[in-house]
This record gives sequence, C-alpha cells and structure tokens, in this order.
Amino acid sequence: MTPYGAWRSPLSAERVAAASVRLASPRTDGRATYWLEGRPSEGGRLVVVEAGADGARLDRTPPGFSARSRAHEYGGGAYAVSEGVLYFTEDADQRVYRQDDPAAAPVPLTPEGPWRYADLVPDPTRRRVLCVRETLPASGGEPRSAIVAIPARRSTRGSDLYLLARSEAGQRVSPLACSTLQAKGLTPPIDVLVEGPDFLSSPRASPDGARLAWVAWNHPDMPWDASALWVAELDAAGQPGAVRRVAGGPGESVFQPEWGPDGTLYFVSDRSGWWNLYRWREGAVQALAPMEAELGLPQWVFGMSTYAVLADGTLACAYTREGTWHLGRFDPQARTLTEVPMPFSVISDLAADGAQVLAIAAGPSEPAAVVRIDPATGSSEVLRQDAPLGLGGEWLSRPQHLSFPTAGSLQAHGFYYAPRNPGHRAPPGERPPLIVRCHGGPTAAASPALDLTVQFWTTRGFAFADVNYGGSTGYGRAYRERLAGGWGVVDVADCVAAAAFLAARGDVDPARIAVRGSSAGGFTALSTLVLHDTFRAGAIYYGVTDLEALARDTHKFEAHYLDRLVGPYPEARELYQARSPLHHADRIRAPVAMFQGLEDRVVPPDQTERMAAALQARGVPVAYHRFAGEGHGFRRAETLARALEAELALYRQAFGLGPPAG
Repeated sequence: MTPYGAWRSPLSAERVAAASVRLASPRTDGRATYWLEGRPSEGGRLVVVEAGADGARLDRTPPGFSARSRAHEYGGGAYAVSEGVLYFTEDADQRVYRQDDPAAAPVPLTPEGPWRYADLVPDPTRRRVLCVRETLPASGGEPRSAIVAIPARRSTRGSDLYLLARSEAGQRVSPLACSTLQAKGLTPPIDVLVEGPDFLSSPRASPDGARLAWVAWNHPDMPWDASALWVAELDAAGQPGAVRRVAGGPGESVFQPEWGPDGTLYFVSDRSGWWNLYRWREGAVQALAPMEAELGLPQWVFGMSTYAVLADGTLACAYTREGTWHLGRFDPQARTLTEVPMPFSVISDLAADGAQVLAIAAGPSEPAAVVRIDPATGSSEVLRQDAPLGLGGEWLSRPQHLSFPTAGSLQAHGFYYAPRNPGHRAPPGERPPLIVRCHGGPTAAASPALDLTVQFWTTRGFAFADVNYGGSTGYGRAYRERLAGGWGVVDVADCVAAAAFLAARGDVDPARIAVRGSSAGGFTALSTLVLHDTFRAGAIYYGVTDLEALARDTHKFEAHYLDRLVGPYPEARELYQARSPLHHADRIRAPVAMFQGLEDRVVPPDQTERMAAALQARGVPVAYHRFAGEGHGFRRAETLARALEAELALYRQAFGLGPPAG
C-alpha cells in the first residue's frame, strides 16, 4: 500500500509537455484538408499542416515561420486557404503572407508597419482575403480596428503570380511578377471596408458576393456582454454601401455569422438567455431550435466556430449542456435539430467539408484530434491525433460532473477526478489530497476532455477538481453574469464551496487541499488564499495580483473588462484595492509557487514580481519561476515540464509527501 500523492506515475512532466501539441482551426478548400498545430517541441511554433486525399501530411508553414496573429494580444484566425493557396499571418512581423505551394517560399502581401492581421477568410468571388486589421498607435492612444480586403490575383500566364501592387508612396502600378514585386518591395493595395467601432470581427462575404456581414462592439463591453451583427450591400468593386444592424445591442451577445448557400445569414445570439441559433432571411430574424444549451463561446480569440453550413444547406452544430458538448444536425427546412451520437465530450472549431464536417474533438480518455464527421450517420475519421499515450483506460481518471451548493443558496458546477493508478492502493481510511483548479478568463469553462495535466496529478494519487464557478460559460447568460461586480468574491466562494463539498462527501482530505490557477484564475486562486484557510498551498501561473495596475496598464481588448467585473475605474478605486491580493499579502500563510513569462503583455511580469516580493517580505514561503521568451500562456515544452515539476515539489513539501514509491 502506498499513501496518496506518493504513487509512481508513468506520466512524467516531460512526457506531458511533449504530448501537448495543440490542434486547432481545421479548414478545407475542396482539394485538401488543413489544420493548425502548436508544437511545444519547436518552441511553440504554429504550423499549418496539409493532408491530401491519400492522407499524406506535410507542413505548409516552412521552418522559420509561425502562423500566429497577435491582434487583441490573443490572436486567432491566423490563416485561410483557397484553391491550394495558403494565406497566413507570420508571428514575427505580423504581415500576411501568401504561399502558392509547399515548395514555394511565402510572399508578403502586406507592408511592414504597425499592423496586425487576424480572422482571415477568403472572398473567392473577388479573389481577395478579408480580415481584421489592427493598427498600433505611434505613441499613446489605442490600436484602431478595421475590416480590410487584401487582393491577390493570378494571371492567365501559366503559374506566374501577378498582383496589382502599389509602391511605398501608394501609387498604383501595372501587374508585376511575384519575384519582381518582392524585389521592389511592393505590396497589394489594401482596401478598408469597415472602420469606426472599437472592435470588429467575423467578416463574412455572402456566396454571391453581394453582401458583407460582420460583428462589432464598443467599450466598455466585451463581446460576450454586448455586440451587434451588421450587414452591408457590396457594390461592383466590393465596397460596402447601405448598412443595417441585423441583431445585437445592449444586453445581447452575437457570435459567428455564416452565410448559407441560398443567401440565408445564420448567427448565434443569447437574446433568450442562452446562446442559440438564429437566421436572418428576407429582412426577418427567426429563432431556430430554442433550447437551454449553449452554441456560443466567449470570443477571446478570432475565428471561433461552433457550427458549419454544409453543402446541402443543413447545419452541423456543437452545443454544450451541463459542461459536456454534443453534436447536432439541423435541418433548416423542417427546423429540427437531431443529436448525432458521438464518443466525444468536447467538439469545437467546426468547418464544412462538403456534406461532412471537420472539427477538433476529444473525449474523457482520448486526446484532442482533427476529425471528419458525417452528421447523417455519426461515423467519424481521425485525421490527426496527438501521439498515443500508451496507457490503458485503467490509468485514466474520468470526469464526474458536479453540482454543489454555494453562497446565496445557489448551485455551482465543475468536474471531479478521483485518483487512479492500477499499480498502487492507498492505506485503508486515508483520503487523498485535492487540487482545485480555477480556470482563466474568468469567462471561460472547465473542459471534460482528456487533459494530461490532470492525469499527471491523478496518477500520482491526487484528487482534482475543475470548477466552473459563477461567471463561467456554458450554463446560460444568467450564470455568466453572476460575476458582474463580484470578481474576487463569487468565484472565490464557489471554489471554496467545491472543496468543502468534496471534503464533506468524504472524497478528499480537508487538511490537504491546494489551489492552482492561471491568468484570471491565478487571481482567484490568490484571493482564496487571502480570504480563506481552506487551501494549504497555491500554484499561480501568470496571475493577476493588482487589479488597479491591471486596469491602468492592460491592453485595449481588456481595457474596460474590469468595469463590469469589479466596477468603473477610478471611481471604484477603493474596491480595486480591497480585492487585490497584492494589498493583502499579510493574510496569506500557505506556501506559494508563482510562474511568469517575461514577455507577457496581458499580465505584465511586474504583477508577479511585486506579489512574490511582498510574500517574501512577510516570511511566506514563495518560489518565483521566471521564463524568458514566454508570453501569456506557456508554449515551450521545457517550460511546461519545469513548471509541472516545480508545482509537484510545492505540494510534496506542503503536504509532507515523501518521494514516489519504488
């Protein structure tokens, strides 16, 4: 028999980090299938991968390039494909590049300068790429957003690429061969289609090229608070004319507009209190398949997708209920939604592939994969999956959905993972230590998909609770809005309640409970240590420590986020100080490990450094781990492994655990 927490696990920190390839954004152009891979083993480089009809895979993004946008700091929608041509935003200079075939060198389509591009989507009727462009200010002020069109045209002369280009002075010139274009430093003329609102996203041209749809919102709202769907008529030159608002406004969030083949505009709105599917046709908006489930997501990044319009006009839809995702097939004629039985618990990033749908899918015992699904039959094909674990199901802890009582006679939710390791058994009567995770966002959600970080802990004899505290996505707008004015109170109470619920149920040892969180979740985790003695250790990843500094120093996208979560600043300055862990370091008694990327622009390193210094000055055991070259969210394998090992060392010391059993 081996005490909990001292079990020997086959999942080393290095193995977890190496297996953490991130798959996203599947696409097709009718010729091949594409997706994005984030590779920790290559320093976090993001690579567009192409798979042909024979299943053979190749990297379209050549060495030295990384397809990553930094617009809004979080990026997204960094590539598009059309007729075998790849367009992508290069991480290093944020220019848009064109690559005609895997053997060709990428060619820049946009000039050098203070611009960042995201949400790339082809506009095939005019042979151009639509996207969101963010213009950075020369000094002071905020970046400006616009929807722009980047033209790229092929000539009729063989395979030579010709672009209508302009010189640095902006003067139009005749078509030039690609090599000549590069030599002269010329780039295509970029047309500004929409500008004015603080934020813009989701540019979508109708199939006939007659209309353009997009989403916009303004300070102080976040897109999940209030956003609007707009449509403009396009003239023969592709320029917008008459504009009308289709949906959205105060108290309504709009998500992912998509055109159907018949000119119907679909979108997701939470006007009913749930992010459900709607359509706009002949000037009227209709609700489709109303239900107490969510098709929408908080738009932290560009290019998010929960449904796709298939070739026959039906829709494949992913929706979540009680934290688990389902796949449905919607028939617009009959207006019926039929659930498609699937082995997955999480489905995201949907894209149409003729009569089938591409998606990123994962299950409780299967890592994320790029899959092709036939919604008519439910059959699926895995196109790419991370390296197999080599572990049988007997090693894997499966999530149990939790609903538990919390403050105000309310219910909160989450997932619980029990310790699991076939090679060890705990002494009779012993209960395991518990790790409570506070997810980031805070408008995000815990996922029931296989997470090797969770299994890293459960195979060592730790229990793990992933809390969907009030403010989380997936339980309707009312649940999401619980956090309004209550950040640092509601989320803290729910995380403490989850630990108390599991301890009272007899699942865990109440004297050995730790808390971990990243970004906004790091703020919640620190706040629990300030306000309660439930947790005996805390692991804080690039966490917010000073709300006042965050309100003053953060980037444009989140410049007014705290207005809703805490209160308007500086009017509510005293509340900001009262809620900031930095000002209450004297209340923390538990040992803390803090992890920070030195290139983080969302939560600057100064936040972590000042908190670590304040704890050290008061004699609190604190280990501060700095990582050069890392930003907000770690991407490198060596960083991920070192952080996990340091966190394990923290818990071993805090809980008096010995080395792993031999």
